[in-house]
Amino acid sequence: MSLLIVSTSLNSESNSRLLAREAERVLRAAGHEVVFLDLRDLPLPLCDGETAYEHPNVIRADALVAAADGILVATPIYNYDANAAAKNLVELTGDAWENKVVAFLCAAGGHGSFMSIMALANSLMLDFRCIVVPRFVYATGAAFSGDQLTDTKVAARVDECAQATAKLAAAVKRAAG
Repeated sequence: MSLLIVSTSLNSESNSRLLAREAERVLRAAGHEVVFLDLRDLPLPLCDGETAYEHPNVIRADALVAAADGILVATPIYNYDANAAAKNLVELTGDAWENKVVAFLCAAGGHGSFMSIMALANSLMLDFRCIVVPRFVYATGAAFSGDQLTDTKVAARVDECAQATAKLAAAVKRAAG
């Protein structure tokens, strides 16, 4: 079983990337196969509905999404929504998301947008029949100090989310035969 963690933040000091790295640590410690995709390292063109799909980085991202049994999307929340890079990834790799187990690790500036990930989650459920893990992580800046996740409750939620994603992805894979 393969798990993909996608860090969608393009900010070099990203808190959502710290959440992604914590999930990676948890899953690797539990013996899971993990692929880490940082969109800073694989720049994607904007989806134009035409030639962007032929870009080598889009082909690579599409292959990584398609090969994954479960996907953890780590995203910053900007303007009450997942960042544009996360949505662009979905737009560029569309059908590769079909029937995937998907979880979210969200970092935001404040408490007011904790439900903002629902637009992307609903799109994945309705458009691509993804199974969305109901235990997502939402953390504010108070959970971090410098380049460290310091809030033990948030770290425990990352652990629970990562483990739930792995268990659900394994169950879906077994059921599919």
